[in-house]
Amino acid sequence: MEQIKEGVKKVFLETFGCQMNENDSERILGFLKDIRYIRTNEPSSADLIILNTCSIRDKAEQKVYSALGRFRELKEGRPGLIVGIAGCVAQQEGQKLLKRAPYLDLVFGPHNIHRLPDLIGEISEKRARLVAVEQSASIDENEYGLVSASGEKAFVSIMRGCDNFCAYCIVPYTRGREVSRESGDIIDEVARLAEGGVKELTLLGQNVNSYGAGSDVSFPELLRLVARVDGIRRVRFITSHPKDISEELIYLFAEELKLARHMHLPVQSGSDRVLKEMGRGYTASEYAAKVKLLKRLYPEMAVTTDIIVGFPGETEDEFEETMALLRALRFENVFSFMYSPRPLTRAASFEGQLPLEVRSERLQRLQEAQREISLERNLELVGRRVEVIVEGTSKSDESEFSGRTSCNRIVNFPFDGAAGPGDFIEVAVTEAYPNSLRGEVPQQGK
Repeated sequence: MEQIKEGVKKVFLETFGCQMNENDSERILGFLKDIRYIRTNEPSSADLIILNTCSIRDKAEQKVYSALGRFRELKEGRPGLIVGIAGCVAQQEGQKLLKRAPYLDLVFGPHNIHRLPDLIGEISEKRARLVAVEQSASIDENEYGLVSASGEKAFVSIMRGCDNFCAYCIVPYTRGREVSRESGDIIDEVARLAEGGVKELTLLGQNVNSYGAGSDVSFPELLRLVARVDGIRRVRFITSHPKDISEELIYLFAEELKLARHMHLPVQSGSDRVLKEMGRGYTASEYAAKVKLLKRLYPEMAVTTDIIVGFPGETEDEFEETMALLRALRFENVFSFMYSPRPLTRAASFEGQLPLEVRSERLQRLQEAQREISLERNLELVGRRVEVIVEGTSKSDESEFSGRTSCNRIVNFPFDGAAGPGDFIEVAVTEAYPNSLRGEVPQQGK
């Protein structure tokens, strides 16, 4: 039986959505640790339940409401249990969530994570039901800095918000306008993580390429500073906006070998008309030129992307333009979604909203085509040796390890225990699948 020290409480935290939410959850746990909460995987034993939510698509939002409903009986049986919703659904819905779920105690948005200890204290003392969704135009560094190393990899937020206001996207409304953290604060956090054993770092932002507003350095300059931190072996960053990719950033990969050979560059559509309606700020040919430059300069570079199918008014011919771009650029992987109208966004009121069956059929066609391409790209690595960072046991076989290459591919391989999570080792690729590789650790001298 789990032994809990006197005065220590337990939190069950479930995270939905992107890496930004994953990082927010780490920050949530950091602030809760400060008031003697530890994490549990059992909601029934928790004193506090938090759902950290995503509202980028309607399906993601509905998952949150379904998950929230599971905790109603727990709350009714244990009135002292605190149930909260964090993240983008919390920011979007605010007070309405308290009306929708009478058993909900706390609603707080991404700008208010650092207030969590005080909010929980007020709920506990006064049995209040609280909403904290105020947004700040500046960053208080007290909002950050409590994340501690919990493994070989870590995420670090370098900015928040977005100024692009793409027609389909709710992020500028839920996370606010763009504002960058000071470079010195970021480097201090990176150094602390490295001291704790982190070797692979991912810098996060809704649009990392536009980092620098309010800071003393540009994004490429920040990457150089991060790569110089002792202990950091590999540096990634997401997400990049195609219109803001600079030549300085592209050529930095040749200079800075710690930069992972992977670029996630969301294209969203291959149709110029659709891209214009989305408000993306580039054409399909301009996007393709940047991908081709990356591939020409760095043949080992893996490029992944996001694609939305069924945007309002998208014709069959325009969808075929997206399919043509997919086949021409041969992405290593694609995160693809059906368009779903989101509150506050311009596209929600556009004419030409497509039926579900049309969007679903196009998504299926795109995913089938990409599955073939992903397999073909992975087959190109069979017979080669790749360096991976060991992440832990394989999801499919606990007797094997799983690692990740610089180009962001998963490799599963048997190992004798001489290395463990966080170690960088060489693996010979022997088999390829659409979503992973299989390999072996070469014997010494071979």
